[in-house]
Amino acid sequence: MVQKTLRLILTLSAPMLLAAIATGIAISIFQATTKIQEQTLSFVPKIAATFAALVIYVPKVRAEGTAFLLEILNYISMMQVDAVLK
Repeated sequence: MVQKTLRLILTLSAPMLLAAIATGIAISIFQATTKIQEQTLSFVPKIAATFAALVIYVPKVRAEGTAFLLEILNYISMMQVDAVLK
């Protein structure tokens, strides 16, 4: 169950992380080629890319998160039934 939880966390957070990383790399390349040394320039595009990825992947996150929650609740209820039967 722990492995499944960690895999789900990585799967659901990967699109937002990859969007932020790709945006950061693109902004860094842009800054290096134009010799702009402003450190705060990459902050707003990273936030925008992360938000856009979140908006795009909300249905998947909601569906998989709900399915996992139901599985966990079912697992907990089975533990209680087993404890009562013993």
